[in-house]
Amino acid sequence: MNKSLLAIAALALVVSGCGDAKTPPTVSESPSPSAMVVSGQWITDEAGNIMEDPQTSGLIAVNSQLMTIADASALDHQQLKLHTIAPDSAQITAQSATFTQSNRVRRSCFSPYLSNSPDLEALVVDPINPNVFYTVTEDATRTGALSVSCQNKVANTGSTDYPTLLVRLEGDSTGNIEITHVRPIQFPAEYEVGNFPNDGIEGMALHTDGTLYLGLEKDKAGQPRVFTLMLNDAFWQTSDFAVVSDPQLDVPRFTQGNHPINGMTLYTYQNGVFLLAAARNDDELWIIDTQGNKATKKLQLSFQAPALEGCAASIMDNASIEGLAVIGQTLYLINDPWKQHYLENITCEAEKPRYEAMAPLLFELTLDSGWFE
Repeated sequence: MNKSLLAIAALALVVSGCGDAKTPPTVSESPSPSAMVVSGQWITDEAGNIMEDPQTSGLIAVNSQLMTIADASALDHQQLKLHTIAPDSAQITAQSATFTQSNRVRRSCFSPYLSNSPDLEALVVDPINPNVFYTVTEDATRTGALSVSCQNKVANTGSTDYPTLLVRLEGDSTGNIEITHVRPIQFPAEYEVGNFPNDGIEGMALHTDGTLYLGLEKDKAGQPRVFTLMLNDAFWQTSDFAVVSDPQLDVPRFTQGNHPINGMTLYTYQNGVFLLAAARNDDELWIIDTQGNKATKKLQLSFQAPALEGCAASIMDNASIEGLAVIGQTLYLINDPWKQHYLENITCEAEKPRYEAMAPLLFELTLDSGWFE
């Protein structure tokens, strides 16, 4: 059985891109003395070769393995696939076949975009059907214009000219993953999301009750936001707009600067359900109580690349975390190498080829019960 088949067989048993146009951090400074140091491993294949420029933009736990997805800035051979990573070794153990499209999707307004380097951001697995995944698109400005009929149908996005798309994926035992459904997302006008094609939805987390949390990098006022959709039995029976709601979570607010949410996952502690959100520009982990009983906590992190021959372990100048996943009591974090800033991490010659190749790292952090109390 080849690696693609192994990957899909494993799925049957189980349960954020940084392009060059991203808004840069407001402040660049040394790590805070109070920051928790989070150690990372370079993601490699079985031969020890680095994972070259995958622009990893989401992370999920799948049968005690991790899976990630690439955005539109990745090398072509990394795109439109799911990549499986062993959490202990950070080794790539499999990758899926290139996504195909169902007849329904091929007949939709969005087939051309989804065929040609779609900017896929974030990834979740369905808690009921472990062969089903959901991803979301961000910047579609690189695509051609929609047909007149399609423009008329999806003009009222409440945000960008080209709509954000929620995409359903389903794997089978043959190693294929198909884009089965797609729905455009609509933001009510009163939410004042604004038109920011490359500062849109970059984080997702899915609760077992079907609540899908969507993390927006910034709205019209420059604030990060969290919205929700309810994925129920009827959700994919239509291709019309899916209209988001505002759950009024305690998302941090700021008076200046850019503080986007770039990755999310959920964690259940005792009777509470918490949203763990990565604030990429701030190197922070936000602990948000989805039930509104506890104030949000902001944890300062500092990301450390491992030692190489002739190089000591080094604190990264810019990690750009874009994916979070929990296995047991361990939080795994994956970065999306920010092409404008990644070379600033180089501290010695042995690191240079890895940073020049935009190779990502897998970090891990033990969850502390005190964060949720």
